[in-house]
Amino acid sequence: MHKVFICGIETSKLPKVTTSEAVDMMKRIKDNNDMEAREEFITANLRLVLAMVQRYDSKYDSDDLFQVGCVGLIKAVNNFDMRYNVKFSTYAVPMIIGEMTKFIKESTSIRVTRSMRDTAYQALKARELIECREQKTVSLFEIAEEIDKPISEVACALNAISEPVSIYESVYNDEDDSLSLMDQLYNKDDTEINWTENVMLKKCVKGLTDKEKCILSMRYYRDKTQVEIASYIGVSQAQVSRLEKIALAKMRAQF
Repeated sequence: MHKVFICGIETSKLPKVTTSEAVDMMKRIKDNNDMEAREEFITANLRLVLAMVQRYDSKYDSDDLFQVGCVGLIKAVNNFDMRYNVKFSTYAVPMIIGEMTKFIKESTSIRVTRSMRDTAYQALKARELIECREQKTVSLFEIAEEIDKPISEVACALNAISEPVSIYESVYNDEDDSLSLMDQLYNKDDTEINWTENVMLKKCVKGLTDKEKCILSMRYYRDKTQVEIASYIGVSQAQVSRLEKIALAKMRAQF
């Protein structure tokens, strides 16, 4: 095991115990409420928690997952019944995963209803199941059919549990240009041609006139009708329509 510190613990130095030693510790815990044996047993089983942490995506904080996993481990120690012929690890792992899953469900900064979260995780499970079964990318329609939910409900639920992102997060980078999410958001203080700074379009609009740029900006970025644009720039609706077609033709030629 690599030397890794998590919650101040060097994981490479976690103790190991044999099966007979673990059984003896558990007997002392259950029969005598031996706190020393309890602490030793929990420490010896922290590897179970660590193994579960490594199953999750790196976007979740490892320390946080480890801590909630330890809560699951302690619950497993408290509730384990030696009368049943079950290995402790078999009993403990689902409880550790359960605590981690609960933490992940509730860690989003946007609060959503329990039913919507349940729908979202049913959809995620269904997607994984279908992908394993059919070895292909799964559509929302297939997921909705698999869990017998309206597609609109599935889409809303999946969107609700998505992690929010910073408006300053970079969405495009190359040697000469970078584009953040904020660059893609319209600001009421922007002029009609500021949108042309979009890295994917700016080369295509260089050949347009100012009036053509203004028309396309209002038409496609401000959702204005041709009549509204005509009134704004002082020309007829027919002229707006003609200029729009000319501008689009020029851009197609550039593409």
